Amino acid sequence: MPKKNPKDIITQSQDAVLVDFYADWCGPCQTMNPVLEEALAEFGGKIKLLKINVDKHPQLSQQFAIRSIPHYILFKRGKILWRKGGILTKRDLIQQLKGFA
Repeated sequence: MPKKNPKDIITQSQDAVLVDFYADWCGPCQTMNPVLEEALAEFGGKIKLLKINVDKHPQLSQQFAIRSIPHYILFKRGKILWRKGGILTKRDLIQQLKGFA
């Protein structure tokens, strides 16, 4: 996604945006990267991915009550449609997001 203020992307995007709250030092976050990319590829661009590093954006993490990472929140026009923390399988992720694409 373009280098914009993450909050603007979340509130202004007409598409569904899956926000991945992560940190570079987080092992489970690294494990989820290919899973996220493969799962979102199945939706043919209907769901965009926005990665937010919790170390670089502590205020956003706090605003959305992120207590553990990885943590995912699906937004559309600034509204939270779905959220989940932890590791998910590709199948589970696709299943969870299917209704929102």
